[in-house]
Amino acid sequence: LTLHVNLGLSLRKSVQALKDLYNISISHQQIANYCKTAAICIKPFVDNYDYGAGDTLTADETYIKIRGVKAYIWFIMDAAKRSIIGYQVSDNRGVGPCILAMRMAFRHFKKLPKNFRFIADGYSAYPLAKQQFELESNINFNLTQVIGLTNDDPVSEEHRWIKQVVERLNRTFKSSYRVTCGYGSEDGALYGFSLWVAYYNFLRPHPYNYWRPLNTIPELEVADNMPAKWQILISLGQQTIMHMQETKP
Repeated sequence: LTLHVNLGLSLRKSVQALKDLYNISISHQQIANYCKTAAICIKPFVDNYDYGAGDTLTADETYIKIRGVKAYIWFIMDAAKRSIIGYQVSDNRGVGPCILAMRMAFRHFKKLPKNFRFIADGYSAYPLAKQQFELESNINFNLTQVIGLTNDDPVSEEHRWIKQVVERLNRTFKSSYRVTCGYGSEDGALYGFSLWVAYYNFLRPHPYNYWRPLNTIPELEVADNMPAKWQILISLGQQTIMHMQETKP
């Protein structure tokens, strides 16, 4: 996980690194299987963690390849704390996956802050998803769409910096995604992105946060190396799954 997710090595380069560094001989498919299993364990913890989201969310979507066919990743982040609190992988750019990403993001709120804002680009899926989401959840919020690349209107001039935050997140993800040459399945894309979100939210040092992770967990603070931190995340994910099973009606 450290080689493949943190350092952004491809599966085959991770195989070479394990062989060259530790004389461990495994196949790239074994690494892929391990990463998928780890993602299944970690994802519930990452998705249900209380990020203490603020009053401004920003959303974006980006292109990926699944079996050589164009697909999409949607993500919603807290503009102030920079944590990713909602995401979705889809084979289309329709309203449905946008609504699913909104559901994941908004479940972190018991009540929306007074001056809540939702910032997105000019894509037509966002107002349609907002309308459907408000009907099904009885939650009303303000959607601001920043259109174009230049500040040609007062709305863009005021909110451009928020949109640029999520654009930088997009570029950060793409820098690690490029080594994969695309994903083999939609499930593989979802699990791969889930691991990257776990790394981004809990393990990656951010210059914005004085080179510390965005979210501090006491259990991770006691670990002195990255493999140990991944093991702790897997353990926390397993505990989350057990808690969800015990509290399930």
